[in-house]
Amino acid sequence: MATKAKRQKTTNQKPVPSATPILSTPPAATPGSSQMAEDFLKLTDALCTDLRQLKFVDPVAYVYNPLEYAKEPHEDYVRKFCNSPKEVLLMGMNPGPFGMAQNGVPFGEYDFVINWMKITGNVGKPPKEHPKRQIIGMDCQRSEVSGNRFWTLWKSLCQTPEAFFSHTFVYNYCPLVFMMESSKNITPPMLKANMRDPLMNICDDFICKMIKLLGIKVVVGIGKFAEQRTQKALKNAGIEDVKVVSIMHPSPINPAANKGWNQIVIKQLTELDLIQYYKPS
Repeated sequence: MATKAKRQKTTNQKPVPSATPILSTPPAATPGSSQMAEDFLKLTDALCTDLRQLKFVDPVAYVYNPLEYAKEPHEDYVRKFCNSPKEVLLMGMNPGPFGMAQNGVPFGEYDFVINWMKITGNVGKPPKEHPKRQIIGMDCQRSEVSGNRFWTLWKSLCQTPEAFFSHTFVYNYCPLVFMMESSKNITPPMLKANMRDPLMNICDDFICKMIKLLGIKVVVGIGKFAEQRTQKALKNAGIEDVKVVSIMHPSPINPAANKGWNQIVIKQLTELDLIQYYKPS
């Protein structure tokens, strides 16, 4: 295991105000330019502005948005790895409590975030925090099984983050974490329709803009929800030149994922003719 990078201390900073919402997809940036990353962050700022207008009620008691309180490491992730067009977008559903919820990186298993991707940044607190799901940012060393499986696969195939991200970006359909009063997780499809539908309209619009900005050719849903939601979003937006597929989700809740997830996904990638993108530089 690589030597651990120096961790940033968690702060009590308030959520950072978002930028003015944009009304259309920014023009395509020059390959390899920092402008693409900045355009992407404008999209996420606008997303946060839209999400703040939503109201969530019982059974939702807590809502975390790591794009706001973990803004620094999230922006570091985007600036490092979203600065050129991509062929493939690996799309998750929403943050896990010990991964992206802590550090702002999708499937954010701490060891890979700190030691492989070398992500840094201060992390604040959500406005309302559950005592059983406290945010400690880059100091969180609790492993998230899904994230560990996810990044272990890509590291084994590509060796370096630069090789992996040369063709691929990883992001979530929805950036929000939802919890009951008991701290039990609520996934977006579990929300009642009066909360779910407005949320998904906003997220659908965001992912279509993200796909256009990055020049994505193939969206790979990490699980069926991400695949089906992306298909619907693209259809409603009239976008027809993007292929949408899925691979098995690495969650330990899925019994099949506990029986050699890496080899199952390698087989799926081979059958989808995507394994060509995942090799050392």
